[in-house]
Amino acid sequence: MLPTPPSARAETSLLTMSGITKSFPGVRALDGVDLDVTPGEVHCLLGQNGAGKSTLIKVLAGAHQPDAGHITWNGEPVRLRSPSAAVRLGIATIYQELDLVEGLSVAENVHLGHEPTTAGFVRTRAARQATAALLKRLGHPELDPARRVGELSAAQRQIVSMARALSHDVRLIVMDEPSAALDPDEVANLFRIVADLTADGVAVVYISHRLEEIRRIGDRVTVLKDGRAVARGLPAATTPTREVVALMTGRDVPYVFPERPARPPGGEPVLRVQGLARKGEFEALDLELRPGEIVGLAGLVGSGRSEILETVYGARKPTAGRVVVGGRPLRPGSVPAAVAAGLGLAPEERKAQGLLLLESVTRNVSVSSLARFSRAGWIDRAGERETARTATRALSLRPDLPDTPVRTLSGGNQQKAVLARWLLRGCRVLLLDEPTRGVDVGARAELYAVIRGLADDGLAVLLVSSEVPEVLGLADRVLVLREGRVVHQAPARDLDEHRVLDLVMEGSPAV
Repeated sequence: MLPTPPSARAETSLLTMSGITKSFPGVRALDGVDLDVTPGEVHCLLGQNGAGKSTLIKVLAGAHQPDAGHITWNGEPVRLRSPSAAVRLGIATIYQELDLVEGLSVAENVHLGHEPTTAGFVRTRAARQATAALLKRLGHPELDPARRVGELSAAQRQIVSMARALSHDVRLIVMDEPSAALDPDEVANLFRIVADLTADGVAVVYISHRLEEIRRIGDRVTVLKDGRAVARGLPAATTPTREVVALMTGRDVPYVFPERPARPPGGEPVLRVQGLARKGEFEALDLELRPGEIVGLAGLVGSGRSEILETVYGARKPTAGRVVVGGRPLRPGSVPAAVAAGLGLAPEERKAQGLLLLESVTRNVSVSSLARFSRAGWIDRAGERETARTATRALSLRPDLPDTPVRTLSGGNQQKAVLARWLLRGCRVLLLDEPTRGVDVGARAELYAVIRGLADDGLAVLLVSSEVPEVLGLADRVLVLREGRVVHQAPARDLDEHRVLDLVMEGSPAV
């Protein structure tokens, strides 16, 4: 373990966690972890999935009780026996999986559990006024406090969660992957909010897999690996990326993408998108995709990227145009027709839309191919299990335990389970929406190799990612989108990140 640098100001710590240990049946999630956070700093917490980050912040939030160790707050020992106890101290947590109630309004979610009341009656107008003030502070005065949360976008829900945290008298906010669903403008707004908070003396514990964000926003970094703090208090701005990656993984991982084929893919297009459009989401799109080719869609959130993938897949019905697979037009707005033609989708919201979290790895892999294992109305469980295992082994899914509930896997291995499903189905065109969201840096390298390997085997891939370097590093060809229109397309090797960002911010439609 690396020593804490001399710059770490333990004597002014707002929070000190010492020797925190937490075990669950069969696993020690935390093994003597130390963490100190000072007022007004952004302390970044890094580590691969399974390193112990989530368990540590749940201990800090009062959701888990540690088996051993001590916590001090403002120099005084405390016991965080419940989430409400943590909130009373001034500790607010914004989880990656936002815990909002979709059926309630924005104001009701912001003040849930501490509603303004008079004589036992909720003061709805006061709650909405207070919520409007918080939303204005967060740079989103246009959000209606009376609007139902279920109608909001992922980015808007993130803002509501932040407003709820600020509705308390907070002195420390934990942000778990807060930028995951935000476009560059929203990320800039998030950083402005964090700067305002820290200027007021509020401390922030910031968790992100995006190392470039850590450099921009962080003061110090603590790195977890296998439930232990392998480095504490590293300077965020000057610690080399390779050193951070090596600490997280325990090995020196080259942060590079697989090599592209020397020659562009040939043959007849397996997918043709002709004049495809959805009113208010994206305009007439023409696209051809050949076997073995990876085409990337680059653009901001709201540019129509995900909507294009879902329309091609049949989850949305187009208002114009058509999708042709293998020379045959698909029935518009029909997922079964798309799947039967050989299309597969790995959706952006992997846990909510792509996985049966309570089911086994085997069932998640076989669910789109169950007819293959059906005999007179009965499922051949042994055949299903063995065939699914062959598919997961081809992608190096770990652990190699087909009966394991898929919810227990890391983000990278959950994504591999989704990919294995489409391999088993005999997919010809794979649609990938944010394939590495919530996946740590070591697992990302594996996923990049898997995706390139699938393309090398002849699979056609249409890729959407909010991370421009990911699109440029994986794709053979890139279409740049702005406000639902293709403003440029070119081989990926002819583009760079600055050029793409210029195009998505101020581009003109492609001729």
